[in-house]
Amino acid sequence: MKLQMHSIHFDADRKLIDFIQKKADKLDTYYDQIIDGEVFLRLDKNDNNANKLVEIKLNVPGKQFFAKTQADSFEAASDDAIEGLRRQIKKYKEKVVLAKQ
Repeated sequence: MKLQMHSIHFDADRKLIDFIQKKADKLDTYYDQIIDGEVFLRLDKNDNNANKLVEIKLNVPGKQFFAKTQADSFEAASDDAIEGLRRQIKKYKEKVVLAKQ
């Protein structure tokens, strides 16, 4: 799956980008019609430790999935966001299968 990575006001290292890409590629096992996606990585300006914000948008034919999470690290935030997308995709796929029956 093709993902566009956007790191807002900082430069994300290759290791982080590869980590997110690898995790997101696993979503293809749940729904193989994912066209592409965008990932936004931001540093929030609040004072607590959980200031890493990850937003992921996935495009499928006729629908768009979105997840946004905040955590102590970009890895944890992206894990949570991808898990949220996984749940959305599974629910959508079940709905599509039931509609076809």
